[in-house]
Amino acid sequence: TRIAHPAVRGWGWRKKAGGLIMARLDAIFPGHGLSPDMTVGDLSIGKRQAIEIARAFSETDTPADIVILDEPTSSLDSSAAGQLIAHVRAFVVRGKCCILISHKLNEILAACDRIVVMKDGAVVADRPARDFTRDAIVEAMGHARAPVRAAHQRGVSAAPIRVATAPAQGSRLTARAGEIIGLAGLAGHGQTRMLLALHDARSGAHGVTVKGPVALVAGDRQADGVLPLWSIARNISLCSLNALGGALGLDLARENKLAQDWRARMGLVTPSVGNNILSLSGGNQQKALFARALASDAEVILMDDPMRGVDVGTKEEVYALIAAEAAGGRTFLWHTTEFDELHHCDRVYVFRNGAVSGEVAAADLTEERVLSLSFEAQA
Repeated sequence: TRIAHPAVRGWGWRKKAGGLIMARLDAIFPGHGLSPDMTVGDLSIGKRQAIEIARAFSETDTPADIVILDEPTSSLDSSAAGQLIAHVRAFVVRGKCCILISHKLNEILAACDRIVVMKDGAVVADRPARDFTRDAIVEAMGHARAPVRAAHQRGVSAAPIRVATAPAQGSRLTARAGEIIGLAGLAGHGQTRMLLALHDARSGAHGVTVKGPVALVAGDRQADGVLPLWSIARNISLCSLNALGGALGLDLARENKLAQDWRARMGLVTPSVGNNILSLSGGNQQKALFARALASDAEVILMDDPMRGVDVGTKEEVYALIAAEAAGGRTFLWHTTEFDELHHCDRVYVFRNGAVSGEVAAADLTEERVLSLSFEAQA
C-alpha cells in the first residue's frame, strides 16, 4: 500500500497502511479473510488480486477521479466479481470514472455505460452498452462464437470411469472417458486442491483413483506454467520428452516437429518456436500450455481455471479444441470461475469448504443452482 500511496509515511506508517488497505478491502470484498500482516507472496492469486484492487481504490491525500482496472476479475470467483462490480457502480455514481478492461463479455455488458471494442491496437466500435450484445462484441472483434457442446452427445455415460474419489466428506466425484467435468463454486474451496491430488495420485492415494496418464494446465501461468528460460518448443515438449528420445538422447528434430505441429494446430502467433516463451503474448503462452498437455499421452487433462485473462478469440478456439479432444475419448476436469464456461461441460461438481456439495447435470445448470450449492451444505 505504501508503494502506491507515498503519503503513507512517517512514524507508525505500517499501522496507517494496514488500516487503509483493510478499510478498502472491507468496503469492496466483505468477508475477505485477510489481515495486514499477511505476506502477499504466500496468498492465492485471487487474494493477491483483491489486494491489488483495494490498493487502487484506496484514498490518501489525493483521491483518484479515474481508476483503470485491467482484467480485475480474471482471478476472482463470481461472488467476489459481483462485489467488485457493485463497488465500481457506486464509485461512478459519486461522479468518478472507471475504465474496465475485461475479456468477460457478460461482465462488460452488465457493468459498463459505454463499450469500446479494440482490435490490433485500433478502435473498431464505440457505442453505448445498450446497443451491444455478447455476440455483437465478438463479431466486432472479428471472431465467431464457438457452439456450446451438447452434453453426452456420444453416449459417454457407458464409457469407462477414469477418475473417482472416495471422500471423507461430501459427495463422490467421477469422470468417464470422453467427459468434460466442471468444478465450480467459490474460489479457494478445494477445486485446485482436488486437481493437484488427482495429478499426484496413484491408485487409492489421497482418496482418489486415476486410470491413465495425467497432464495439468495451470491457470497461474507465470508461477506454475511457463518455464521462462526455455524456448516455446521446449515448453510445449516438456511432457513428451520420454517419447522424443533417440539413440543419443533427446531427438531435437522430432521435438521441433512436435512443436511446429502444435504451433499450427493451436494457432500460436510467433515467427519461430525457437524463441523464448516470454516472447509470446499472455494468450499465446496459455495456448502453449494447452499444447504441452494435449501433445502428451495424457488421457486425463486437468485444467485449473486456465482461461483467466485470455482474449475471447483464444477462448473460443480452445473451447472447440477441448470438445474435439473429448470426442476422441480424452477426459477433462475443468475448474473455472467463469460461469459461462460451465456450459461447455457435461456435468458440474460444486465445491464448498473443501468438499463436493453437489452435482448438477448440464440440462439443469443455472447460476442460481451453482450459487446455492456454493453456500449451502448438501441436504
